[in-house]
Amino acid sequence: MMFSTIEQSPQRYARIGGVVYLAIIVLGIFGEAFVRGTLVVSGDATATANAIAASESLWRVGIAGDLLMHVLDLPMILLLYILLRPVSETLALLATFLNLIQTAVLVANKLNLLAPILLLGNAGGLDAFSPEQLHALSYLAIKAHGYGFGIGLIFFGFACLCRGYLIFKSGYFPRILGVLMALAGLSYLSNSLALLLAPALASALFPAVLVPAFVGELSFALWLTFKGVNLQQWARSVAMRP
Repeated sequence: MMFSTIEQSPQRYARIGGVVYLAIIVLGIFGEAFVRGTLVVSGDATATANAIAASESLWRVGIAGDLLMHVLDLPMILLLYILLRPVSETLALLATFLNLIQTAVLVANKLNLLAPILLLGNAGGLDAFSPEQLHALSYLAIKAHGYGFGIGLIFFGFACLCRGYLIFKSGYFPRILGVLMALAGLSYLSNSLALLLAPALASALFPAVLVPAFVGELSFALWLTFKGVNLQQWARSVAMRP
């Protein structure tokens, strides 16, 4: 019933999806750039610990924003599946499963961001550790979060490749958006594989390597929000679907 309703009124749901997608992008930038980018001092565990301790509320808001982003992932994943399944239900379903795995990995990964709060917040049972050791453990948890984020983005990178192909073949979205989404997938995969296999290379490439990802996702989100789908091509695709 829900699928039928969306197929009959795709424009409304495409634009809802676009707004949700934009919210996801804004929340992601807020957590990664504004919160962690401000409080985490690369290579300095003590300075990082002091910054988090001085701005614990901001650190907590960053975690909450990340979790809200992942909640929004769920309706976005469903809407993208429905919008792209007229092209290939199998490939749209594969992208959905890959995206769900990514979301699950990133949600679990938030435990690494909670660790510094526990370690630096005078939690019980930590008397055996010196302040320097607690700072180091906190910084280690943050580094582990970075690797967990990279692992999650491997699955998302493949999801973007699938969706890039579907967008390109759809006829009711501009082909350039499919190309940009596929480039976003390659961008995520390049960044994550470099992080796992050649960390020094990843450091040299970051953040430039993720520019195509930002452009691809933002372009698609804006198109969904302000343009939606080509209704004539959409109707043709839905009618031809087995």
